[in-house]
Amino acid sequence: MAQPAQVEPTRESGAGDKPAVLFDVDGTLVDSNFHHVVAWHRAFLDIGKEVPCWRIHGLIGRSGSELVRILLGDELADAHGAQVEKAHTRYFLDSGSTLRPLPGARELLEAIARQGWRAVLATSAGEDELALLRSVLDAEDLVAAVTSAADADRAKPDPDIVASALECVGAQPSQAVFLGDTVWDVQAGRRAGVPTAAVLSGGIAREALEHAGAAAIYAGPLDVWAHLDEFSQLLRL
Repeated sequence: MAQPAQVEPTRESGAGDKPAVLFDVDGTLVDSNFHHVVAWHRAFLDIGKEVPCWRIHGLIGRSGSELVRILLGDELADAHGAQVEKAHTRYFLDSGSTLRPLPGARELLEAIARQGWRAVLATSAGEDELALLRSVLDAEDLVAAVTSAADADRAKPDPDIVASALECVGAQPSQAVFLGDTVWDVQAGRRAGVPTAAVLSGGIAREALEHAGAAAIYAGPLDVWAHLDEFSQLLRL
């Protein structure tokens, strides 16, 4: 394994000329997607609704409000949406002790730092969930910037969060690549004009990611790290 790199966030003059690698976090760097599924399932049970886990899983990566509205319909979402979202957050945070970085996440971030590229966490997670994910990832020394739900008017698959991540580091779409794990990530990246690769570690089928337009597909961050030369070609250096 690569030795840990000690890299300060790249906010210095001229940093905008450096390539940027944008990362989704849930299911891409942290093994958390199925924790979200269970948290949502429990939250729906709280209001007497048993929603199949497979339906929840297919919507991980959308905003909480959209997920609730799609699964419950407008009437129930209007009546119970806020309660369900709060319960999901509570149950997800309660699972924090069992969250782990995905294999290769740290090694990939270290390799990106050694290349002189900037790593940006481009997630629309809420602040509490993001704080937990950042703690689990434990890679603040390797991250140039971070977005959250507060940085986007619209969640994925709209491109707002990707555009916000680019703006955070002063990068153009032609200077960046986005790595995610859901069809919503792929669609958001493509709509922002950023080449987008995907990983299978979030549990989404390869065929679905290919259909969404992923430029490349890897098993997980460890696989990206092992094929970094290939991955770097997406940066159009």
